[in-house]
Amino acid sequence: MTLIDFPAPSAGSQFDDLRREVREFLAREMADHTPQMRARSWNGYDRDFSRKIAEMGWVGMTLPKDYGGHGRSPLERYVVMEEMLGAGAPVAAHWIADRQSAPLILAKGTEAQKRDILPRVAAGTCSFCIGMSEPDSGSDLAATRTTATPENGGFRVNGTKLWTTYAHEADYMILFCRTDKPTADKTDRHGGMSQFLVDLKHTKGITIRPVIDMAGEHHFNEVIFDNVLLEGDALIGTLGGGWDQVMSELAFERSGPERFLSSFALIEQMIALVRQDPTEQQEIEVGRLAAHLMVLRRMSRSVAGLLDRGENPLLQATIVKDLGAIYEQDVPRLARSLLSRPASPASADSYNAVLAQTVLSVPCFSLRGGTREILRGIIARGLGLR
Repeated sequence: MTLIDFPAPSAGSQFDDLRREVREFLAREMADHTPQMRARSWNGYDRDFSRKIAEMGWVGMTLPKDYGGHGRSPLERYVVMEEMLGAGAPVAAHWIADRQSAPLILAKGTEAQKRDILPRVAAGTCSFCIGMSEPDSGSDLAATRTTATPENGGFRVNGTKLWTTYAHEADYMILFCRTDKPTADKTDRHGGMSQFLVDLKHTKGITIRPVIDMAGEHHFNEVIFDNVLLEGDALIGTLGGGWDQVMSELAFERSGPERFLSSFALIEQMIALVRQDPTEQQEIEVGRLAAHLMVLRRMSRSVAGLLDRGENPLLQATIVKDLGAIYEQDVPRLARSLLSRPASPASADSYNAVLAQTVLSVPCFSLRGGTREILRGIIARGLGLR
């Protein structure tokens, strides 16, 4: 069996001033945000807030200064991410662009794409969504059926993407689709894939339909491409090289603290009640919860260190995402076992309202970023077990 290593991350104390600065900013800007608002975690969409963060230099932190970025390290960016998520800041308007779309364009995009897109991402004015999952195939990207057929120097796109977070708000999508038919070799499921930069605001033939979640909120979407014509310069990277590109992109998507902090608002509310008169069992369970959180944080920071060294920690990121989803989904169960309080979305009691928000949200935590079954298949292959 192959060992998957998580190298020790740097101490991080050299970033204490940055962490303090972010906390002070959030205390000012989010003074009127209720616990229920904070419980939405990184699904909160606020373009004005994203622009304010960008003005502080906290969007596009790792992008080169030549492209409007700040030339800072992934570990510094991690500090900012962690503080934003811990506070429940509404970061969705820039989150995907900053986390994975901009790094992909920086690594694989044309010079024109970099000059056009990256400065706008760093300014907090350019929002992205991810065009990967599809109906009937979900997180099995090798089963992608959306096609981009070469036509007159461009590409004709047909197909459907599903679970596309904030497609109805985003300016662009990074589209993953087939540009060639699958090979006769049944063992090669990954050839003939490519990625494209799609302007969602100005491209004809795209229909975006809402998918309402259990909490009654609209952040998921179904995106339908009906004979959509993309110019040739929409291609990102190499034709047919999409699989390797998307695997590198997923290392950014799956490894961050958002993979274990989505239920953090409920943890805070629960601890605030438990500490008033804790039983021994409550102390044990909260201690176990905190220990698991520290392990996940250490693993996630290790991935940030690997990215800082220019490595591709796909397997490590996949493990973080799988374990993080288990942790996040277990938090409301634990809260209910420790406190006999009702989950009520309309309650004036902040704990009851945050519990209800979290209970209704957790089913999607093991969907976004890849379903559990797909992730564990990737991990098994990485361990040499498949």
